Amino acid sequence: MKMYLNPDTMHKNPAFSQAVVVREPSATIYVGGQNAITKDGQIVGDTIGEQVTQALINLELALAAADATIDDVVHWTIWLVQGQDVMEAFGAFRQRYPELKNPPTISVPVISALANTRFLVEIDAIAVR
Repeated sequence: MKMYLNPDTMHKNPAFSQAVVVREPSATIYVGGQNAITKDGQIVGDTIGEQVTQALINLELALAAADATIDDVVHWTIWLVQGQDVMEAFGAFRQRYPELKNPPTISVPVISALANTRFLVEIDAIAVR
């Protein structure tokens, strides 16, 4: 159903794939931007690492509601507020998922702000089951 592509003609990185092809009929799940907010509306963490971890927990919960998992994700967009340490953000990501069998494609735009000024990161995803 899904084919993860990392052509020999392109840079290879264990954290992401260069492209993903979906060929069979399947369910596509679009997970809207997740922030470091708990079920009761509390913002978690003052560091990018803490906020990435909570945003990923929220993303997992949204995927589970659609009967999907992180392994079904084919694309992430990780929106980072300007001035945040990208390596700390990726470190939190890699700590939660040290080894993804088929890493998805990824985009990491750096932006000036998010909807709440305390948010340092927002993560959305596209998954295919």
